[in-house]
Amino acid sequence: MSNTKGIGIVGTGAIAIKHAQAIEELTGAELVGLFNPNPKSAEAAKEKFSAPVFSDMEEFLAVDGLDIVCICTPSGMHLEPGLAAIEAGKHLMVEKPIEINPERADQLIKTAEEKGVQLAVIFQNRFSPDYQKLKKAVDDGVFGRLLMGNAYVNWFRNSAYYSTSKWKGTLKADGGGALINQGIHTIDLLLDLMGEVRNVYGQVQTTLYPIEGEDLGAALVNFQSGALGNITSATALYPGYPERIEIFGTEGSAILEGGKLTAWNLKNQPPLEMSVDSAGGGGSSDPNAIGIQLHLDQWKLFLEALDSGREVVVDGKTARKSVALICAIYESSKTGKVVQQPFGG
Repeated sequence: MSNTKGIGIVGTGAIAIKHAQAIEELTGAELVGLFNPNPKSAEAAKEKFSAPVFSDMEEFLAVDGLDIVCICTPSGMHLEPGLAAIEAGKHLMVEKPIEINPERADQLIKTAEEKGVQLAVIFQNRFSPDYQKLKKAVDDGVFGRLLMGNAYVNWFRNSAYYSTSKWKGTLKADGGGALINQGIHTIDLLLDLMGEVRNVYGQVQTTLYPIEGEDLGAALVNFQSGALGNITSATALYPGYPERIEIFGTEGSAILEGGKLTAWNLKNQPPLEMSVDSAGGGGSSDPNAIGIQLHLDQWKLFLEALDSGREVVVDGKTARKSVALICAIYESSKTGKVVQQPFGG
């Protein structure tokens, strides 16, 4: 079909496999190629995927019918292949985080704008039905004026998670540790619900594992609205519990845990009965437990935006906010001081 969008993936690891599985389920799109700069790794990856795997970027970008490039490399290696794809006129879907600091994120955002291509960043948890219910309620003022919003990602990873990886927990490739890798999904949701940040005070520690980044972090956030917030993120807290968001307002509160609403309390109303089923696996103790449905939902919206000319969901500027806040927490931990907006320019 002439309308079919060709999608190429940069990277051949675990998250690339998730995207390939999601792309297979899409109507109006197909996987046309993958890229891994290491020839041996590219050759070994061929048996995992239905599309050809290249080790030469120019060959990959020249694949017939390639319209969209999906970046699935380590976090600090999004910029260079992303710029190459943009310069080649390809739309860009980037795995979270957009990059490891605001300055590198800004290069992708600015270049995409200059070249007139669309840039979106994967934050699939925005598309769970229960989160969308919570988001609509907050936007509609159901909980009144927001007083506090908390994000807790108290997860556990065993030592092999870091020791078997060349990039996880490194400053250059991961950008840090538990906050920017694991916590960023839930921090993105918190910012989406609570709005802009005024300032933040944070502390990070490396407690269990010999990594450069943190395996334990905490922060106190002041939002522009006057609300307060708490953030914790860790990979050292055994056995690992589902990520959790708490929203408190003048008229009530709600809790989202593991992507499902577990509490919904409004003044003068009986509490809502909450479902106990799950929309998809969580990554509290197993990073590979996530399903593909929410990725699929975001891919569908991205394709619809390309076809209709509407704004993409979770564009580069939106995705930059969580990176900027996390980097401000790192700066606060180093200096022992409160860090004020704007973060990273």
